[in-house]
Amino acid sequence: MEPTLVDILDRLKREGYTEDLNLRTNCLECTAHAVKMYHDEFKIDSVIRLEGASDPADEVIVYAISSEKHGIKGVLVNAYGMYSEPLADELAAALSL
Repeated sequence: MEPTLVDILDRLKREGYTEDLNLRTNCLECTAHAVKMYHDEFKIDSVIRLEGASDPADEVIVYAISSEKHGIKGVLVNAYGMYSEPLADELAAALSL
């Protein structure tokens, strides 16, 4: 059985990825710490793609992200394909693996 989004988020939280990150046009934002992280201030530690069995709206990418500069480890969940967000070139390149 494939892991669910909840399974993956629980595992990442146990690994220390406790912050929720939000995607903005040119940065990632951690509202809990009022921090904006630009493309050169974080690294992607792992990427997990989940494909919906029947609904394209269920297709997401989960990023485990850390930033030494800001002392943050967090998770970004983003749709891909037709539901993805428009991004600045630098951020799109940072999130492309």
